[in-house]
Amino acid sequence: MSFTGKSRHGSGLLLRAAAAGVSLLVAACGSLPEAGLPAPKLLSGPERGATAQADAQRMRRDVEPIDAAVTLEEAMARALKYNLDRRARMIEEVIALRQLETSNLDMLPRLVAQAGYDWRDSDRVTINRDSATPSTVSQDRARSLGGLEFTWSLLDLSMGYHASRQQADRALVASERRRKAMHQLLQDVRTAFFRAMAAQKLRDEVTRTVRLAEDALRDARSAEGLRVRSPLDALRYQRQLLENLRLLEAIGQELSSAQTELAQLINAPLGQNLVLSEEGMQDVSRLLLDLPLARMEDAVLALNPDLREAHYNSRIAREEVRRTLSRLFPNVSVNLGGSYDSDSYLQHRQWQEAGVQISFNLLNLLTGPAQVRLAEAGVALADQRRMGMQLAALAQMHLARLALQNARDQYFRADAIWEVDRRIADMMRAREIAQTQSKLDVVSNATGATLSLLRRYQALGQMQVAENRLTATLGFDPLLGDIDALTVQQLTQQIREQAEVMRRRVLEARS
Repeated sequence: MSFTGKSRHGSGLLLRAAAAGVSLLVAACGSLPEAGLPAPKLLSGPERGATAQADAQRMRRDVEPIDAAVTLEEAMARALKYNLDRRARMIEEVIALRQLETSNLDMLPRLVAQAGYDWRDSDRVTINRDSATPSTVSQDRARSLGGLEFTWSLLDLSMGYHASRQQADRALVASERRRKAMHQLLQDVRTAFFRAMAAQKLRDEVTRTVRLAEDALRDARSAEGLRVRSPLDALRYQRQLLENLRLLEAIGQELSSAQTELAQLINAPLGQNLVLSEEGMQDVSRLLLDLPLARMEDAVLALNPDLREAHYNSRIAREEVRRTLSRLFPNVSVNLGGSYDSDSYLQHRQWQEAGVQISFNLLNLLTGPAQVRLAEAGVALADQRRMGMQLAALAQMHLARLALQNARDQYFRADAIWEVDRRIADMMRAREIAQTQSKLDVVSNATGATLSLLRRYQALGQMQVAENRLTATLGFDPLLGDIDALTVQQLTQQIREQAEVMRRRVLEARS
């Protein structure tokens, strides 16, 4: 009885010591900021500047400089090779592949090595009630421990196998998303390129016409002050000149950001003046429009990235059903290991042990059916989304084909209108030089020719974008080599050869 009393007294001391320790811990946590331990810290100006400078150097690292006129194919090659968003997509795909590797390792058994040291401030005493010896010491106060244990679980193997199959499909999903991002990048490059091309072609013409309009406006205001003509006619004349000036300034404002947008897409210096060239530009839209609709639908069902991603998501959902069913079965685990204990009271300080265990969660009998129904509902949802995506992809293909046909018609019409307006403007300038035509008519016709040229380039850009949208819907990716290993010149040449590749694809689809 006296031993029990001492035990209770010791327990009280331990409780008081534990309470004091908790109080000290709480006080220490409350004083963490004052103790100089980690706390929220804003970046300083020099740190932000150093980071920005390092990022700028990394962005421009290994980027070939631009020392000649840039064609559309070269702009696309530079975007594929140097665009920062595309690099991020590639890293996402690499991460998905690394996750697949790690998920495959989850199927391996566990081999755990242990080592430790154990100490206590009093002897471990055991009471023997049926012996003359009331108590004995059964363990050293300080001892060393070690062991190596091999464990293999059937449930872990099954769960890891299904998770690995799901991760493999997720890696394929990341690849399809990279394909979509590539098509979107090429589409953005085409749009920005032709806007920048229009700005380059129209810059001098707009400047010359604005200068002529401003001279005519000054002459009109002087004539109004001298009352050479009626005040109403003079104001109408100025109104028409001001309207032309407004149109010309709107053209300049619309195209002012085109060079910056293109430079950002191809990772070129933002302040560099890019000289663009239409040389060697290929037109594959006619080939695409000649492709039979049945063949185009087959290509969509086989190659469209959105539809292929939906197929992979359906497989992931079905694999989740198998994972759920595997979780409902009993688990069988096998363990084999060796241990060491330096305790001098042990007769055998080293020993080996092995065992087999079978376990089953009885609550699975209640929750299992609900879990299976949930997984099967996920399969139904994935299948429904895949069917909806299939219909949407086919409709998108038909709409993209119609948009390409309309864009071609609009481009040829805009080109014809610009040719007529250009000839009229040239005649008006010649007559103005001969002083047989008023400056207002010259400005008006020059403004009309400028607007026609702008619409021509806009229509050309829309045709290029529609062509890219149709190829993306069909799933026709550019057949290129290793982009990182190729130079810009080699990649440009491969992109230029895609017209012939597309022609072969069309011929193969017809056969």
